[in-house]
Amino acid sequence: MQATRKKQQGRALLLVDGQCQLCSKISQFVIARDQAACFRFATLQSPAGQYVLEQHLLSTSDSDTFVMIEDGCCYTKSEAALRVLRQLKGLWPLLYGLMIVPALLRNVVYDWIAAKRYGWFGQVEHCLLPNADQQILLIEEREEAAPYVK
Repeated sequence: MQATRKKQQGRALLLVDGQCQLCSKISQFVIARDQAACFRFATLQSPAGQYVLEQHLLSTSDSDTFVMIEDGCCYTKSEAALRVLRQLKGLWPLLYGLMIVPALLRNVVYDWIAAKRYGWFGQVEHCLLPNADQQILLIEEREEAAPYVK
């Protein structure tokens, strides 16, 4: 991909904490395995992220929640993570089988990791996601996020 290409709408939008090292690493992991180039990214703190959260009636102050918007539906926490894994190359889609575990139990683990992530992986002042080739995957403004809301 070239940074000079026009931004195209992806099939799904992922909202991640722009100050979280773990979230940045997860974004890089997804990009490397997203053969279909179906994911676009926004930080929860960006104008685009705040707009999408508002439109899907989610808290705009909670940076602990991973969010996936796909086909007008909003998924959060472990369900969002498992739905992302289902679309990656390699054996990662097999982990989607964890959906049989009740969401309440999956999200206990998710919430525990979310609460510890800054201590384990660190915090940054700005999003580490885009290099030149990845910039076209990042959605920053409200207008760019409009296709992902109902």
